[in-house]
Parts: sequence; structure tokens; C-alpha cells
Amino acid sequence: MSNETQSPWFLPVIYVGGLIFGLGLAISGMARPEVVLDFLQFEDFGLLFVMGGAAAVTGVTFAVATRYLNRAPLTASEYTRRVKEFDRNVVVGGVIFGVGWGLSGICPGAAYASFGVGNYPILWAIAGMFLGAYAQGHVRSLIGGNTGGS
Repeated sequence: MSNETQSPWFLPVIYVGGLIFGLGLAISGMARPEVVLDFLQFEDFGLLFVMGGAAAVTGVTFAVATRYLNRAPLTASEYTRRVKEFDRNVVVGGVIFGVGWGLSGICPGAAYASFGVGNYPILWAIAGMFLGAYAQGHVRSLIGGNTGGS
């Protein structure tokens, strides 16, 4: 993606989108690991409504945008479908992600929002996410596989 075709609104919209995302996580309580752990223990189902609402808004947006626009408005990139194979890496990665989510009570986006609402010990989980991603990339480079970038 070149900057010549990128809208000047690209970065401001990304920042505003992140702000709205973080605000929504904070307001809904999903930036608090104990709320997420209650969901994972089937004691609080609020996360279903948060994720369901996000999925509904995203689904409608993509359905409308891809039907009426031939290119993404901010990047001028053509809409394409990226097909990801359902392979061993998807299963193993999903299991590892799930274990980390269950142990920490937080996923990456919510971790940053949690830090934003004053949960400073979450920095340990964020550091662990970076170390895990780095370790995966390092191991992949050693065995000659791709790093999962595309």
C-alpha cells in the first residue's frame, strides 16, 4: 500500500477507531480480567453481548461496504478475500491462545484497554504476549517456515 493512494484520513480514523474500541471495552467491563474470567467460568455472559454486538456491526459494515464500494475508502485497496487454510497451526495456535486467555483473563486488545483503565500489572501479560510472539517467530525462522504473516 503506497501513501499516494492512502487517504489522508487513514491515521486519524485508525486512532479514533482504537479510541472507540478501548472506550467500549472499558465501559463494558471487558478490560477487567476478573470479568473475562467470570465469563470463561460461565458465571457472567456479558462478553457474549459485547462480542455479538461487535460482530453484528462489523458484519453489516463489511456487507454494505463491499456491495457499494469497489475499494476500501481509506486505503484505496481493492476488496479481496484472504483465504486461510484450517491447518495444524490454526488449531495449535488457537489452543495456546485459549490457554493464555484462560490463565490471564485477557486478550491482546483488552490488555491495552486494561492498562488504560489503570491496571498496571497487566504489563506482565502484555510483555508475555510480545515474548510469545517473538519466540514463535524465532522458532519459525530456525525451522525455515513462514512466520504467519500472510
